[in-house]
Amino acid sequence: MVMAQTEIQSYSVIQKIAEAEIRFYPPVMMAKHTASSQGAGFGKLFGYISGNNSNNTKIAMTTPVHMEKKTEESSMAFVLPKKFTDDNTPQPNDESLSVFEDQGGYFAAIRYSGYTNTYKEKENSRILEQLLQKEKIIPSGSPKILVYNSPYKIINRRNEILIPVSFDPDVNK
Repeated sequence: MVMAQTEIQSYSVIQKIAEAEIRFYPPVMMAKHTASSQGAGFGKLFGYISGNNSNNTKIAMTTPVHMEKKTEESSMAFVLPKKFTDDNTPQPNDESLSVFEDQGGYFAAIRYSGYTNTYKEKENSRILEQLLQKEKIIPSGSPKILVYNSPYKIINRRNEILIPVSFDPDVNK
């Protein structure tokens, strides 16, 4: 069986630190849903890429899906394919969605497998924060969860925790 190729958000590995990496992510267009409760975002974002947008344009699914879980609100964001820019990205018809250019930047990343859950997310965030502290790399924001696989994929699943960092490649060698 042949699997369709899904575009993966690009990044460059700048440095490896134990089981983690410092990465640079270039700017990318994203569609995002933010709400006080988790769960509704995927369907709304999927509707957007399925054509519920200002141009009725079908947009290819990419990977990973970005999630942030905070006490007051949670968000889910889809990375849009590279061909989309600030000028040609269709606007969502659903007012609960926003489309924007994420500025990218430097992030610490740690990978884990299986289905993600709150325990794995907290544990890997803690491990990554300890590695950053040991290396004297300063976090500049809160963790994001990246999920690379559809819920139907059972084995060889890829998830990551990303933490934005203040990083100067000329200083942090």
